[in-house]
Amino acid sequence: QVQLVESGGGLAQTGGSLKLSCAASGLTFSTWTVGWFRQTPGKEREFVASIKRRGNTYHADSVKGRFTISRDNAKNTVYLQMNNLKPEDTAVYYCAATLNDIGTSYRSAYDYWGQGTQVTVSS
Repeated sequence: QVQLVESGGGLAQTGGSLKLSCAASGLTFSTWTVGWFRQTPGKEREFVASIKRRGNTYHADSVKGRFTISRDNAKNTVYLQMNNLKPEDTAVYYCAATLNDIGTSYRSAYDYWGQGTQVTVSS
């Protein structure tokens, strides 16, 4: 049974940092594409970043230069380091996994999702 568990969310001030973790059981992250998405009430879940099996990373324009996705194969965990946080980064953050290599900025490409972790950035 596949399970993705996010952690590391919480409250941060504008300009602060948080590091989210996504731990997997039932699959090996090094052979999957893993993505981070975020969602606020009333809005579509939006792409934040992804890391492919070969290690290629992609970041949405809104977070480029501030957020970094990475992977620790030994721990079977993917991270999202979030720096210089802004109030508009406030959202529930989800990690997801897929065997697809294309279209991985779209939520429909993903097969497995975590339960989400809340990030709140105060101004």
